[in-house]
Amino acid sequence: MLKRVTELNLLLDFYNSLLTSKQRFALEMHYSEDLSLGEIAENLQVSRQAVHDLIRRGEKLLDDYESKLGLVSKYLKQQQIVKQIKSFIDSNTDLVKYQKHINALLNQIIE
Repeated sequence: MLKRVTELNLLLDFYNSLLTSKQRFALEMHYSEDLSLGEIAENLQVSRQAVHDLIRRGEKLLDDYESKLGLVSKYLKQQQIVKQIKSFIDSNTDLVKYQKHINALLNQIIE
């Protein structure tokens, strides 16, 4: 569950502008602010069922955008490569002889 919440927060960071304002509000309040469906319903002046539907439709849209665009996946891959580069630099004092390896990793980020 925690992994899915983290994933949804990342998806929201990347794709929130593609959602309706109500979907965005409901998802942000539920996953970022940890508000209950009832609290969100009160803020939006709608039923709990309407909030539930907004959240489910919003989650599906976010998943669809990611499957088509892959921005979060690319971002996470780049973060992993940056960590590898940092670790490599920290553990090697003679970087001149590793220049090709570092450049290859950096090129992966650029692509």
